[in-house]
Amino acid sequence: MVTLASSLMGGSVRAASRALLAPGAQARTVSVLGAEALCFYRLDEAEHARREEASAARLDHLADLESLLALPAGIPVLLGSLDSAMRRAVRALPTGAVERDRKTVTRRAVRPLQVDLAVVRASNWRQGLERAGQFAPFCRRAMLLDRHPAHLEEALAEADFYGIGVFLVAGNDVELALEPGEYRPPRHTAAAWWFVEDLYQRLRSASAV
Repeated sequence: MVTLASSLMGGSVRAASRALLAPGAQARTVSVLGAEALCFYRLDEAEHARREEASAARLDHLADLESLLALPAGIPVLLGSLDSAMRRAVRALPTGAVERDRKTVTRRAVRPLQVDLAVVRASNWRQGLERAGQFAPFCRRAMLLDRHPAHLEEALAEADFYGIGVFLVAGNDVELALEPGEYRPPRHTAAAWWFVEDLYQRLRSASAV
């Protein structure tokens, strides 16, 4: 079975995606959200270096990320201005997430990378809609179909409705049949930040960052 990590995915999808990506985007195939996906991302080099220097602990709890989102990045906040529950939450944050003194707390942690696009492989377009749809809250997404659907216009219309891009295998190449919709999150959420942190740790484990 040909997988997302194959040379076909490694080269052809990157080439077909070039117009969709910001300069400097890297790509890595990872298992995330229960699916194998080719993720295109841009590392925040400054945040990555800061975490390395601070020996920062993992940020993998939603409650911690919710607490961090309640604090402005890089701006000291008076501890006395926080309610007792928030002060307890701040004290329990992982190493490297904030700086504290007797009177203030300053959030240092920001998202360590930006995910531009996630591509999942599927044997049919309905399976592709399901797999790619999982990434809707987090980034642009697309499916790679191994064969052309019998009713291509119907498949493209359905995918377009959900903002999911479509790549088609064409011999030894890949073509972009439908560009994915723009990713416009209504607001920053702890769940979206958790997705980025989870991917960041998987990339670090794979020595990709």
